[in-house]
Amino acid sequence: MTGVTRTPTHLTQGGTTDAGIGASTLRPDGTLKVTGEFAYSSDLWHEDMLWGFTLRSTVAHAEIVSIDTSEALAQSGVYAVLTYDDLPTDVKNYGLEIQDTPVLAHGKVRHHGEPVALVAADHPETARRAAAKIRIEYAELPLVTDEESATREGAPLVHENRDDSHAGHVPHPNIVHRQPIVRGDAEAAARRADVIVSGEYVFGMQDQAFLGPESGLAVPGEDGGVDLYVATQWLHSDLRQIAPVLGLPEDKVRMTLSGVGGAFGGREDLSMQIHACLLALRTGKPVKIVYNRFESFFGHVHRHPAKLRYEHGATKDGKLTHLKCRIVLDGGAYASASPAVVGNASSLAVGPYVVEDVDIEAIALYSNNPPCGAMRGFGAVQACFAYEAQMDKLAKKLGMDPVAFRQLNAMEQGSLLPTGQEVDSPAPVAELLRRVKAMPLPPEHQWETTEGADVRALPGGLSNTTHGEDVVRGIGYAVGIKNVGFSEGFDDYSTARVRMEVVGGEAVATVHTAMAEVGQGGVTVHAQIARTELGVDQVTIHPADTRVGSAGSTSASRQTYVTGGAVKNTCEHVREKVLELGRRKFGTYHPAWATAELLLEAGKVVTDGGEVLAGLADVLEGEAVDLELEWRHRPTEPFDLRTGQGNGHVQYSFAAHRAVVEVDTGLGLVKVIELACAQDVGKALNPLSVVGQIQGGTTQGLGVAVMEEIIVDPKTAKVRNPSFTDYLIPTILDTPTIPVDVLELADEHAPYGLRGIGEAPTLSSTPAVLAAIRNATGLELNRTPVRPEHLTGT
Repeated sequence: MTGVTRTPTHLTQGGTTDAGIGASTLRPDGTLKVTGEFAYSSDLWHEDMLWGFTLRSTVAHAEIVSIDTSEALAQSGVYAVLTYDDLPTDVKNYGLEIQDTPVLAHGKVRHHGEPVALVAADHPETARRAAAKIRIEYAELPLVTDEESATREGAPLVHENRDDSHAGHVPHPNIVHRQPIVRGDAEAAARRADVIVSGEYVFGMQDQAFLGPESGLAVPGEDGGVDLYVATQWLHSDLRQIAPVLGLPEDKVRMTLSGVGGAFGGREDLSMQIHACLLALRTGKPVKIVYNRFESFFGHVHRHPAKLRYEHGATKDGKLTHLKCRIVLDGGAYASASPAVVGNASSLAVGPYVVEDVDIEAIALYSNNPPCGAMRGFGAVQACFAYEAQMDKLAKKLGMDPVAFRQLNAMEQGSLLPTGQEVDSPAPVAELLRRVKAMPLPPEHQWETTEGADVRALPGGLSNTTHGEDVVRGIGYAVGIKNVGFSEGFDDYSTARVRMEVVGGEAVATVHTAMAEVGQGGVTVHAQIARTELGVDQVTIHPADTRVGSAGSTSASRQTYVTGGAVKNTCEHVREKVLELGRRKFGTYHPAWATAELLLEAGKVVTDGGEVLAGLADVLEGEAVDLELEWRHRPTEPFDLRTGQGNGHVQYSFAAHRAVVEVDTGLGLVKVIELACAQDVGKALNPLSVVGQIQGGTTQGLGVAVMEEIIVDPKTAKVRNPSFTDYLIPTILDTPTIPVDVLELADEHAPYGLRGIGEAPTLSSTPAVLAAIRNATGLELNRTPVRPEHLTGT
């Protein structure tokens, strides 16, 4: 069997040993990506491969009366057609936390676009044509689309026979998970409040909208196993779910990360992985599956839409008295990460503020809407939108400056969360607000030129809809808190293998982890850590695969903390082994080694790398040091299911935004001029990447504020806009100036004092934009995204 071409390659980074921690080193994959030479998973090729295709349901909730595949099987070029009855084992479901998702629908379908059958053919269009010939008869069932239809008496059950750890503590089978957070006495505190404000908020369903659709290649092995090359966020989680369905031990499902074109949570759940493997094992040939954009909208989970009801109270001098809130998240047809999203939404529902008395409830529903799960900042994003709107309402009612009001109530190190957990690292909420407010404002009337109006700088842009007649400016602020890492007692660890040897007369290091590089820049940081800890110049990043222990998911802003911590820990142990080797080999009589030993022990390898390199080369000549070690951060614990109390999180990240917008009040068009951000990152391991992450997260929050929403027809539960023609995301013309002020206050519990940074800016950018639009228009605007009709009343 011929080999796979365009597979991931080792990334070797070299230059100088001053490119360690704190340096803005360039990404080794950066040039390849901007020149189009980088191999993404959709570029994989095998000479004798087949193409797979997934047939999906055309209705949202129905019994499957019959499936007829005979016409599809008879088509020339078709090698296999599979349905539920063809699955090889008794394990036919999978899932991140709850194994409730069928590999292929059985008995009934629960959402529009659910996989029902698979086809393998010698050409992708042949596979599509054959799938169109599969005849399925449906008998439609009543729909569950919201909380009322999910929990009313006699409501149809999305899952008739629940069997999971959450089923025992939910009030209805159509509720996936419920988490209350109760502290103090919110009712009594409300009676002491001088001012009370309340609001009901609606947060739309957002798509991750990554640019590289789901894709991968499954190659059957001669040992009866399978090699899967795939774009994912967590190789070992995929492996844990795939192997039982295939009836194979995990060591016969060999997974290698292929080039990932973005993720943002949408690749945490399985998409085509099991389907490609099933077809490859059935046909005995490699099978490639590549979704188009339409399929991608149905092939991954989305951000939970939410309805949030909030009540806050405050004294006349501006101190918060209490919070009562209820958060309802729509999880769609399958559980995915809904329990964890509920935990985040509830435990962070107060925001970065001190409130002694709280009564919080968060739930996630099962419904016949599209499945929802992880997306950047999950749970915390929806809550931040609501509590920041409340902060503005309170400040206005009290006649206070909105920034000063937030600063007055801001948490700091030592504050307690409503879960009772102490924030035991810097929490510079007030300082971040001060910094972002102090940034210079962009000039007004930027559209005015000597030749007239530059329409590119106006709402509506090149559509030339206005020349500034009804345009008003607004400014808004927001700040948010996001947890870092897996929470609630999850065993969050990572593994790193580090090898040091001499190649070409030079000491080099190879770092091997299963970390999914999805664009966050981990491959750069791992090399920086190795240079810092080992004193080497050349570092090779081995392709991520399952031949090394788990690195956990590239999510929850955790990879630099946890897998970076694993690389650092393993490098430290490798360094000790090298020191022992040098002492045995040379004692104290070898001049180059004596200097290297002193510098290695003193941790000065980056600034004085020349001597270290010479000594290392001498010690390692003919030798190699190779270690694979796991590393864990401090433990967490589950939240109490009655009170919500518990030390559920590892670390917190904070970001503040100031949005400047211009609104055409006549046409309802919005132009975001600037989104300034101040964020505490603990320690900027790579400042260039840090700023890029903050700007990227900010832009994603902008999208959900003014344009992004998956529209689900409430009568049919069908997705109405599964394309980038109808689902809008920010382009370069929509993206404003994003100045960033990076604060570095080290967390003593974390490697190098760092904080996870990727999610926090997504939280506060959305409510900052909404606050600015409210400031410009005077409208309440309690939903995302804001559309023209919300601004004009039409």
